[in-house]
Amino acid sequence: MPNTTDSTFVFCTCQTGAEQPLKREIAARRPGWRLAFSRPGFVSFKTDESLGVVLDGALPTFARTRAISLGRVTNHSLRSAAASVWQLEPLRRLIETHEALTLHVWQRDSQLPGEGHCEPTITPLADEARMAILNAAADAGGDNVVANSRGAVAPSAGIVLDVVLVEPNQWYVGWHRATSRVERWPGGILPVAAPDQMVSRAYLKMEEALKWSGLPAARGDVWVELGCAPGGASQALLSRGYQVIGIDPAEVDEPVASDPQFAHIRKRAADVRRVEFAPANWLAADLNVAPQYTLDSVEDVVQHPSTSIRGMVLTLKLASWDVATPEKLGEYIERVKSWGFRDVRLRQLVHNRHEVCLVALHSRGQRRMKRSRKRSVLPDDAKPAPMSDETEIRFDAPTKIVPRHHFR
Repeated sequence: MPNTTDSTFVFCTCQTGAEQPLKREIAARRPGWRLAFSRPGFVSFKTDESLGVVLDGALPTFARTRAISLGRVTNHSLRSAAASVWQLEPLRRLIETHEALTLHVWQRDSQLPGEGHCEPTITPLADEARMAILNAAADAGGDNVVANSRGAVAPSAGIVLDVVLVEPNQWYVGWHRATSRVERWPGGILPVAAPDQMVSRAYLKMEEALKWSGLPAARGDVWVELGCAPGGASQALLSRGYQVIGIDPAEVDEPVASDPQFAHIRKRAADVRRVEFAPANWLAADLNVAPQYTLDSVEDVVQHPSTSIRGMVLTLKLASWDVATPEKLGEYIERVKSWGFRDVRLRQLVHNRHEVCLVALHSRGQRRMKRSRKRSVLPDDAKPAPMSDETEIRFDAPTKIVPRHHFR
C-alpha cells in the first residue's frame, strides 16, 4: 500500500447538508485529523496517522464512504481524465502490491434524498466515467482492476479503488478496504429498488436498513411497527415475508391494509394494551417526533414484561443538524443499551433525510443465528400462505400463538 512520511489525506462522502455533523463526529473520534477541502456532500481531512490506523474502526455515523486519497484529476475530457487516473503515482504503487482491486465510481449528491423525486444512485455520468476508466486500464497496466470490476461489488475485505466525481471535471481518487457491508458498494449506496406501487419513501428507508443491518429475522416472523401510516415501511417488511402489526391512528394505504399478513391497530402506541405487542419479536418505529419521544414510546414497549423484542429498527428525527452532536448520538445509543440491547448501531442511511437509523440486537451472537437458519428459510420468491385462525409462529424464544384477531 502506498505510504510516505508525509501527511495522509482522507476523504469522506455524506448526504448534502450533513457536513457539519460529520466534521463534529470526526473531531470527537479523530482529534488528530485536520479539515482540508470540502464541498456539499464531500469532506476531506489531513492526518499524520498511519494508514492502518486511518481505516481502523467503523465508519462515522454520517459518512457514507471513507477513503485514503491517492490524488486528484482535473480534466475537461472524459477520456483524458480516465487516462490521468492511471498516471497517479500512488495508484501505480497500489497496483504493484495488490493482485486484485475493485473499481467504485460515483458522483456526490447534488440534492437531498427524495428531493424532486430523485434518490441517491449511481448516475449515468458516473457509469460513463467508470467505463472510461476501465477502458484506459489496459494501456496503463491496470488489468487486475478490469478483471474484478464488472460487477462493482467488492469482495469482503477486498481493496477498492474509489473515484468520486466531486465536480464533472474534478475527480478525487482514493482506496479503502471493504471491511463492512456498505463499503462493498460504490458510494456506500446499497441497491434498493422501489416497487411499482410504493406507498411512501419509508419503504426505501426500511429496505435499506434491513440490508445494512443484516438483522437475523426469518420469513414468518412478526414485527410491530409504531407509527406505521401510510404503510411504506410495513410494505417493505411484508415484501420480505414478515407479518406486521401496525400501530397508528391514521389510515394505511390499500396495498398494505389489504395484505392478509398485516394487522392494523388504529390507536396511538400509548393507548395500545401491551398484550397486543406480545406476538412480536421485532420492532420498528418511524415517529414524527424528537428522538427522546421516540425512545420513550419504544421503551414503554420493550421494557414491559409481556413483550420479548429481539431486535429493532428505529428512525430518529433530527430537528436540525445542530442537535446531531456526538454527545447526543452517544446518549441515544447508551439509552438503548440500558434496555438490554448490547449490539447497537447508528447510521445515516442513504435514503434518510434529516434523520438517522438505529438498529439494535440483544447480542452480536444473534447475527450468527441468521446464517445457521438459512437452510430452513423459504426461498425469497415464495409467498407465505395466509394465516389461519391460529397460526404457530417460530421463535427462538418460547413458541407463541398470534391471536386470531390480529390477522385476517
